[in-house]
Amino acid sequence: MSLSKLNLAASVFLILSTTLAAHAADAPKKRDINLDDLAKLQRVGGPIVSPDGEWVVYSVSQVDTKEDKSQSHLWMVKWDGSVHLQLTYGKEGASAPKFSPDGHYISFMSSRPGTTKGDQVWVMDRRGGEAEQLTNITDQNIQGYAWSPDSKKLLLSLHPKAEPDPEEGKPPAPPKPIVIDRYHFKQDIQGYLRNDAYNALYLWDLTTKKAEKLTNSKSVNENGAEWSPDGNWVAFESNADPDADRSNNSDVFVVEAKAGSTPKKLTTWTGPDGGRLAWSPDSKSIAYTQGAKLQLLEYSQNKPAVVTLDGKVSYPAAKFDRGVSQPFFSADGHLRYLVADDRNQYPAEVELSGDGVKRELAQPGAVMGWDQEGGHTAVLYTNDSSPAEIYALENGALRKLTTHNDALMAELNLVPTEDLEAKDKEGLEVHGLLTRPADFKSGTPVPMILFIHGGPNGQDEHSFDFMRQWLATKGYAELNVNYRGSSGRGQDYAKAIAADWGHYEVEDLLACVDKAIAMGVADPNRLAVTGWSYGGILTDYTVASTDRFKAGISGAGVAAPMSFYGVDQYILQYDNELGPPWKNLQLYIKMSYPFLEIDKRVHTPMLFMGGTSDMNVPLLGGEQMYEALKSLGRPTELVVYPGQFHGFTRPSFIKDRYERWLGWWDKYLKPANPAPTAATPNKQAE
Repeated sequence: MSLSKLNLAASVFLILSTTLAAHAADAPKKRDINLDDLAKLQRVGGPIVSPDGEWVVYSVSQVDTKEDKSQSHLWMVKWDGSVHLQLTYGKEGASAPKFSPDGHYISFMSSRPGTTKGDQVWVMDRRGGEAEQLTNITDQNIQGYAWSPDSKKLLLSLHPKAEPDPEEGKPPAPPKPIVIDRYHFKQDIQGYLRNDAYNALYLWDLTTKKAEKLTNSKSVNENGAEWSPDGNWVAFESNADPDADRSNNSDVFVVEAKAGSTPKKLTTWTGPDGGRLAWSPDSKSIAYTQGAKLQLLEYSQNKPAVVTLDGKVSYPAAKFDRGVSQPFFSADGHLRYLVADDRNQYPAEVELSGDGVKRELAQPGAVMGWDQEGGHTAVLYTNDSSPAEIYALENGALRKLTTHNDALMAELNLVPTEDLEAKDKEGLEVHGLLTRPADFKSGTPVPMILFIHGGPNGQDEHSFDFMRQWLATKGYAELNVNYRGSSGRGQDYAKAIAADWGHYEVEDLLACVDKAIAMGVADPNRLAVTGWSYGGILTDYTVASTDRFKAGISGAGVAAPMSFYGVDQYILQYDNELGPPWKNLQLYIKMSYPFLEIDKRVHTPMLFMGGTSDMNVPLLGGEQMYEALKSLGRPTELVVYPGQFHGFTRPSFIKDRYERWLGWWDKYLKPANPAPTAATPNKQAE
């Protein structure tokens, strides 16, 4: 090569290097995720596809920091992704969008000012314009609605109001005593259940503006109603047992779409039949899910089921050992479900006659909701690095339709989450997820938080998790474990802990902790355990089984099951799974070892949390453990959140909870040489 050519090449290289360096300098620097981002995240709701398949309507909720609440509004996207429209505005918000059967209108629920107070059904032209109020229900609350196929009526699910609305300009009437004569008498969010507190179905005539009760049933809940495609029938789920309050049984019913009709019971399984119902295109069959027998209901893995209008039940893919939900019949009669499978959730086609299950999406992640119309399928999909957005599912691949969180995600340093497998002391394989800190260096173990999911019938999966990403910026690893009792691993795996709480789960949790330590990720001297609901219960069991953890945080936990009998909403689980305490006292004592043996077993510094309005797992459990540890002079703290249910709704409290979690972990895990806790044998209840 000549000297001139060498000089030219050198000049070109210098120019390219300078240009690339300049671009790199101009590129925005990524930052760590922080708690202010909780208010920036936009939570996208499930898709609803228009009848022609050309549009998708959905909800987007975001925190309003000034009002200290979340606000939801409706958006619409064209199927090819070329048009994105926000449909609703205003402080009242909007939810539950649906297309009219002809696809020209979009209906929704809102409490915006109108002729009647409270949530009502509204409708607007898909092309734009002002919304019109469709319903004016005054004495009941609208729980849900559906269009009749001929667009002449709405099917309303109504629930009686606890108190009538005050007259205009007058203060609310003084509250009345709540008189209760029901066996199952309380429920989180609903509160105490009055004798008339049942969901009932009504037909709302769009011309006369009048509501008529659909069925002649009394004192039963009628849920999940769906019109048949031909408009002649309505299918719904209900429990028509003589004393429905004493049974978790439910069945699929159909009723003629005429006011005052008598429902016909189609299923007979002594256990839950129902879930979301899906009619076949010919209006002759209904797909649903069937759960386990009542004794195992809390560990139920729902399986596919189909019933005809004459009551013949079949079980597609009967040998498929994974839980399913949200069925659909395609226009050509193919049956589809969402499948929860080992840290993922995906759509699958299920053979109506046979055992075949065809997975429709192979990539890791979780499909949280979906809809199909006009030959198109839209899904709400999330993975480790992306909050849920709407995607088109086409030939086994995803095409992104919405980008509500893309700009925020582009700013952030996000870390991956990896699969973790371990074997417990019995040789059983346990699966989990491990997220390392952003600055993790091989050979340098870091403090780790074992964060336990609730349920127990649920799973930690490859979905966007704010906590994992946030902890990674604080120098912590996070471990999530799908212990026995979780979903995604088959029915036997799920039911293994029935009437034996705090035994196998703790073994599985510790096996995965050992694996994270063996991998060189977790510092064995800087471990913390945390959970909410059943995760809080397992936190109590874990710190009562070992002193390996330097800090524990139990939210909405139960350390003494007997003290919750008749106090929480799970009376039927106690009866079916454990029996009443006076019949099985020793079983209750055995499972109460965190509280009854707290003086010998629990030396871990413990933070307890809960909401004052939680009737799912009341604050009582945390209060008992806090008081006991306080009386023993051991480090503990109790944080009480006024007016919060089991799932918090006030954004400022949600943020505060994160801050207190971190403060507790930092206090006990961040010192270079954490103070040792008193030694306690690593043993569980015998």
